Amino acid sequence: MTACLLIHGFTGGPYEVEPLAIYLKEKTDWHVEIPSLPGHGLGEGKDLNLADVTYKDWINKAEEVYLKLATQHTTIYLVGFSMGGMITAYLAAKYSVKGLVLLSTSRKYISIPQIGVTLVDFSQKAVRKKLKNDPLFSHYISKYGAVPVKSTIEFLKCMRFTKPYLKRIHCPVFIAQGIQDGIVPYKSAHYLDKEIPADAEIIYFHDSRHLICLGEDKDLVVEAVYQFLKKENKKLTNH
Repeated sequence: MTACLLIHGFTGGPYEVEPLAIYLKEKTDWHVEIPSLPGHGLGEGKDLNLADVTYKDWINKAEEVYLKLATQHTTIYLVGFSMGGMITAYLAAKYSVKGLVLLSTSRKYISIPQIGVTLVDFSQKAVRKKLKNDPLFSHYISKYGAVPVKSTIEFLKCMRFTKPYLKRIHCPVFIAQGIQDGIVPYKSAHYLDKEIPADAEIIYFHDSRHLICLGEDKDLVVEAVYQFLKKENKKLTNH
């Protein structure tokens, strides 16, 4: 039996990777799991409760779900978005997984030039009175004031803790990165590829911002991830 574990990003929730999860359920008979990390809830920033949560809580939750899946499934694929990408990288280094997908993964984070481009875009839409309909703007506003400084420090600790594990990954890797990402610079895909010793397939999506499974290229992203996982799964069944 095959399972796929998807891990969302910092201050996000399962909704960030839900389109991919739905697609995998439609196209395969795999067990697909998307846990909500401690303090995050299910919605778009409306139910954050991060005050007393540490980065170890996030990693422990993801590992707990993985270990439970491992008792029931012989083949497990990992998909991580943003911070979830670094958490799944840690799991892939520690355990015998069959494939790893990294989406907008925060190996390097905060692209100052792209944030400037995003703010200009917001300003132009505000002038045209279309800002309320922008999903990225709504995403940022929903989180404004809901993230304690302590939690941001825990995020940075998570990045420092997981980074060394990149060098221990030996399963097949697929990296998807949006060129328009205002949080993670698109060059971070290059750094991931450089540090991960396993062969990595990289695709850049020109019109995608940080929420790569919810943006302009979402259908292309979801299909590309599915094709990668299907290819890896076919290799296993042919052995």
